[in-house]
Amino acid sequence: MLYPIPSLLSWQSGFLAHCFFVLMLCFVMCFFRVMAGPTPADRAVAIDTLGILIVGFCAILSIPTGRDWYLDIAIAWALQSFIGALALAKYLEGRGFDE
Repeated sequence: MLYPIPSLLSWQSGFLAHCFFVLMLCFVMCFFRVMAGPTPADRAVAIDTLGILIVGFCAILSIPTGRDWYLDIAIAWALQSFIGALALAKYLEGRGFDE
């Protein structure tokens, strides 16, 4: 099913472009932290932040396209990112998953 693309005002499309730029800049910095993080805890925080940025990309992408299923993807990704962060924190703490 095709959805009509909503008409955006010029300032709205410029604002969305700036939001994408800021998110992409943050994404690059977090990816660098994942690769060069001095401790595993720093890498875990950077991976969690990357998950939040992906949720932001999906949410902002739903505005100009008019497709609401991007928001469904964002919600599912946020849930998966949260569960992954909990599992990684428990692993870094040194406890097993059965505790």
